[in-house]
Amino acid sequence: MLSRTADHLYWMARYMERAENVARILDVNHRMSMMPQSAVQQEQAWGATLRIMGLEGAFHQRYAEISPDAVLEFMVFDQENPSSVRNCLRAARENAHAVRGTLTSELWETTNGTWLRMRDFTPEMLADAGASEFFEWVKYRSHLSRGVTIGTMLQDEALRFIRLGTFLERADNTARILDVKYQLLLPAGEVEGGAADYYQWSALLRSVSAFEVYRKVYRDLITPSRVAELLLLRVDMPRSIARCLKEVYANLCAVANDQSAETERRAGELEAQLRFGRIEDIVRDGLHNYVLRLLGRVQDLGSRIADDFLVPVS
Repeated sequence: MLSRTADHLYWMARYMERAENVARILDVNHRMSMMPQSAVQQEQAWGATLRIMGLEGAFHQRYAEISPDAVLEFMVFDQENPSSVRNCLRAARENAHAVRGTLTSELWETTNGTWLRMRDFTPEMLADAGASEFFEWVKYRSHLSRGVTIGTMLQDEALRFIRLGTFLERADNTARILDVKYQLLLPAGEVEGGAADYYQWSALLRSVSAFEVYRKVYRDLITPSRVAELLLLRVDMPRSIARCLKEVYANLCAVANDQSAETERRAGELEAQLRFGRIEDIVRDGLHNYVLRLLGRVQDLGSRIADDFLVPVS
């Protein structure tokens, strides 16, 4: 496959996944802001959202203080924020348009239709209709895109690069959410299992569609170590990092070329460490440092995939 085609497919998938991930994080914070909390707690929660995306500095260049309305505008509509929902959906559409002949008509129409509808949304509409309804729409359009991709695309290299982009982006996002939220919530859990503690941890799980999965797997109180285990090591959890790396490794093997052996080896090594890892060891040695190293390795894989398969950055 031409590297330019692979590049567009890969980034089309990454941007669609990123739009969904941003919507998930914002939706949970928006719902939690409805609960009684101090101004300091509210600022910490919305500030954590910006840190998850690595955009705290960019936000403060544009806005004087952190507030729900300011963060929502910045993360949904801001045309200068490359990770805003609007810009992610626009970028997904632009990449899809560049390889329209490679996509099925159903996938192109889904991606294009999502962007056309996104253009109609305004901050005023969000305030009138309710932010949660908009976030559900973003998640639905991302789910629809993935379903159409799997249901209509030929099982060839084009699909493999789409899947690579999806799962690498998802692994990065899950690691960021776990790291920032774990640090934010753990000190607050003075009495583990209390009402406030329960709602905070359940909100974290809901941000990655893991609340019902957690109840099915553990059938007990929500505890920090089990949340970390579910999101890090459970390969049967669709949005866990272990699951994402399993998919990344499998798809890398399927598109391997003469220069990708080291990338494949590193992906396989990381996948094996997650598959055989023990949460007790990770928590004992420090979850934050573990996740930071993990994020670095995921980003390294992204850079190596770009070097091995995609269009060189000029």
